[in-house]
Amino acid sequence: VRLQVQNVEKPLYRGTFHCFQSIIKQESAFGLYKGIGSPMMGLTFINALVFGVQGNTLRALGKDTPLNQFLAGSAAGAIQCIICCPMELAKTRMQLQGTGEYKQKMKNYKNSLDCLIKIYQKEGLRGINRGMVSTFIRETPSFGFYFLTYDYMTRYLGCEAEDSYVIPKLLFSGGVSGIVSWLSTYPMDVIKSRLQADGVGGITQYNGILDCVQKSYHEEGWRVFTRGLTSTLLRAFPVNAATFATVTVFLMYMRPDDNLRGCEPGPVIQQPSSL
Repeated sequence: VRLQVQNVEKPLYRGTFHCFQSIIKQESAFGLYKGIGSPMMGLTFINALVFGVQGNTLRALGKDTPLNQFLAGSAAGAIQCIICCPMELAKTRMQLQGTGEYKQKMKNYKNSLDCLIKIYQKEGLRGINRGMVSTFIRETPSFGFYFLTYDYMTRYLGCEAEDSYVIPKLLFSGGVSGIVSWLSTYPMDVIKSRLQADGVGGITQYNGILDCVQKSYHEEGWRVFTRGLTSTLLRAFPVNAATFATVTVFLMYMRPDDNLRGCEPGPVIQQPSSL
């Protein structure tokens, strides 16, 4: 977020590792965890919603095909925006608060919940959902590629419940899925971050998605849409490796032995399936 929204004329950070070092030096190690309350409150519900919607949509579609995997994932991505957008708004605002200050001289927000309450009091429901359209545009295809890639990777690697290397295979598949999903829509993530950060400090720069795209490109060129990509991909692999592997293994061992077929969590689709 810091890299995505920094002023190009007066950049604070030269890159991912410089940003990392600067935050520790200027704001202590705790600066790296600003805004952590929002993901901790929301990610449990988001993941439950995503995997629940994806699984049920795939069953409703009837056939486990690549297209249906993409459609089921896209449906899950679209629905979870309801929780994701306000959560990321609070996270973004908290992460930008006190930039470069070892001890914050003045806190606008005490925590993520206080941040959302104050935004609601000032801007209403519209303020809470700032960046909703850009979040929807990002998440819908992103989750489609997310589940499609995971399905392809687990089939390609031959994930089977009795395979002694099934855990490493699931971790690798999940990590690759996370990277592909972020690469597929990353430019929109930059726009989303800029829109949600807009107004911090009382200055509003953008009138909407297209205005943000045009101004960002005009001022900084095409590279603006790759801002922060390195740090995002470094995070994406381990996070999604852990997420997918945990969900898959949990579902595998929670079902009776006669329902296990490969890495398939549900017996509804009567054909071999990694999901």
